[in-house]
Amino acid sequence: MPEPIAFLGTLDAEEEADFLAALAEALPEESIRPFRTLDAGAREAVRIAIVANPDPAEVARLPNLAWIQSLWAGVERLVRDLGTGAAPIIRLIDPELARTMAEAVLAWTYYLQRDMPAYRRQQEAGTWRQLAYRPPAETHVGLLGFGALGTAAAERLTQAGFRVAAWSRSPKALPPGVAGFSGADGLPSLLAQSDIVVCLLPLTGETRGLLDAARLAATKPGAGLINFGRGPIVATDALLAALDAGQLSHAVLDVFEVEPLPPGSPLWRHPGVTVLPHISGPTTPRSAAAVVAGNVRAYRETGRIPAAVDVGRGY
Repeated sequence: MPEPIAFLGTLDAEEEADFLAALAEALPEESIRPFRTLDAGAREAVRIAIVANPDPAEVARLPNLAWIQSLWAGVERLVRDLGTGAAPIIRLIDPELARTMAEAVLAWTYYLQRDMPAYRRQQEAGTWRQLAYRPPAETHVGLLGFGALGTAAAERLTQAGFRVAAWSRSPKALPPGVAGFSGADGLPSLLAQSDIVVCLLPLTGETRGLLDAARLAATKPGAGLINFGRGPIVATDALLAALDAGQLSHAVLDVFEVEPLPPGSPLWRHPGVTVLPHISGPTTPRSAAAVVAGNVRAYRETGRIPAAVDVGRGY
């Protein structure tokens, strides 16, 4: 049997057990061991680490790592915590994650398109009133980010009849029925035409604070916002001001600058905000383990390290 694979993370005991069981089933030829069970000699031998928000100090005690496999698609915290001297970091590219994220985008787009926040307020006020129906064909959805997640979301939205546009940092080939915008000049144009804006961007130096007061002011009046990307992409104070002014009608937020969202955050109590506990794109142990197993076996057979994160870009 080859050298052990280290498993590091800040999961609770049940989550860790579930991932270890799935990995053992997918990689029966490997010895995958929690970091705490490795002695000094075993830590010296480790070449692969599988991680879920690990303690950077523990990663630093694996001196001969060839690569680090994240169990999450988002790796900006991992890049930040481990620094530029870390071994190559591999983000999880899981087709199941794209499916579940696209499912969530469609579900919460329907939530806004069908005026569910307004009906909730009417229920609380004891008001019986039917609101005018707006069909998907008359609803413009703007996607911020058009990687694997944006592509899957666009497919589900167009199949449901929504009018879809996508913005990315640089021009991309888009499928039929999806309008494209790119670069600094393209973002205001997409925001101005979108009834619902869906953020699926990774957090980088360029996207941090991207949706600030000026860009939120450029949105179509009364638009809805869904943030399934990363919390710091949206400036919280600017978001609350836009909601209070009626520039935005409602915001569905699944990601936050600090998670769990602190009890004192005004987002909990704002009537224009739906707070979700980071559930839009869950990583399932079985599907993640299958992806990791493919990467590990390719490395064992060929020595090839999977495509790594561009540390400069952060994804």
